Order: sequence, then C-alpha cells, then structure tokens
Amino acid sequence: MTSLKKTGKVVCIGRNYADHITELNSARPKQPFFFQKPNSSILLPGEGPVIRPRGVNLHYEVELALILGKRVRDLNVQDEQGALDAIESYALSIDMTARNVQNEAKKKGLPWDIGKGFDTFLPVSNIISKAAIPDPHKIDLYLSVNDKVVQSDSTELMLFRIPKILSDISKVMTLEPGDIVLTGTPKGVGPVVPGDVMRAGIRVDGKELEEAKIEVAVEESTGAYEYAET
Repeated sequence: MTSLKKTGKVVCIGRNYADHITELNSARPKQPFFFQKPNSSILLPGEGPVIRPRGVNLHYEVELALILGKRVRDLNVQDEQGALDAIESYALSIDMTARNVQNEAKKKGLPWDIGKGFDTFLPVSNIISKAAIPDPHKIDLYLSVNDKVVQSDSTELMLFRIPKILSDISKVMTLEPGDIVLTGTPKGVGPVVPGDVMRAGIRVDGKELEEAKIEVAVEESTGAYEYAET
C-alpha cells in the first residue's frame, strides 16, 4: 500500500462530467485537460484526517483513480484494449480542493497547484483489483458528508473515456508504472468543515466494493499557514 506514495506523478482530469462543469460555471473543454497533484498529498487509509488549512474553503470531489502497470507513451486513441491493459489496478480517491484558492487562481490566470496540493488533499482507498471492476465505465461512485449522500453518479457519464484520457496525457508526458490518473468528478461537489466525516465508495452492479470504501474526518490545521490573496 505504501507504494502509492512512491508514485512518480498523480495526473488529474478536470471537467469530465457535464453537470459538474455546469455547477462550477466552467467552460466545457474540447479535449481532456489535466493538472497534477503532488504525491505528498496522498492520504492512505488509516493515516488520519484531511487537514483544512486556515482561510481555505475546502471542497470534496470523488473520483475513480487508475493505477498504471505499464509505460504509456503516445497511445493511439483508438487502442481501447491498450488503454485498459495499461491499468494494473484501481482505487477510489477524493480530490480535495481549496475552492477559494482555485477560484482566485482561475480569475488571475495563475496555476492551480496551491489549491490542489496541500498535504492530505488526496485521500485514497485500498487498492482495488482489476477483476473487481470489469468495466470502469460502468460503476457508481458516491460520497456522503455526515451520512448525507452528496455525490452519486455513474462513470458512464464521463465526457472523455479512459482511452481518450490516457491517449491525451501520454502524448504530452509519458506515464510510468505506478503513476496514478484521476478521471474526474461528477456533480454534487461542495464544502466540508472541521468535524465533518466523509465516506465514499463504489458500487458495481449495485454491489458495494469493500476495498473501495473511504472514511475520513476533516480537522482544522494547527500549522502557521493561513491562505491570503496572491
């Protein structure tokens, strides 16, 4: 399990579900666009809470994560089998986002790294074997805050499917074994505050995947950092 933290890179697809684009008032991309989170943001099961930095409006975004088992470079978008073969396993993840920080960056044309990159900003589940997810485009993702379900949608709603995602990334940067790719979040994102507990999971044909379950609390940072306008 610790090997996830040794990943070379975490590449995240933005705006991959139409209703999520609408709720954030974003423009629909003509092709997948992506950004990176540092591997230091990964929070393994049982490692403790998500820490909200002071001054941050903290949002959750549940996503299916692909863990690569092969080197992928310049993948042909038509090579669906090649794309799926490159995946070694899966995980569920929560892409935590400092929304006010991200919004400021968007407005000023600055990079988003700070809004996505704090320590603990990527809770992940245990590793999910490939056999447990026969078709990654046909699973249900959900996330609840204090037992109220706030996100619940099928990966069938992805605007760009996995072959397109891996093809586009691999034309820009070679994906290496162990790299993690987050495939985007459905609608329903929103804030969490210290004291909240997030629970997330995956259902395949209506059946809960035990290894996909995430349960993580949110706590306020006791560190010196406080977000201020850039």
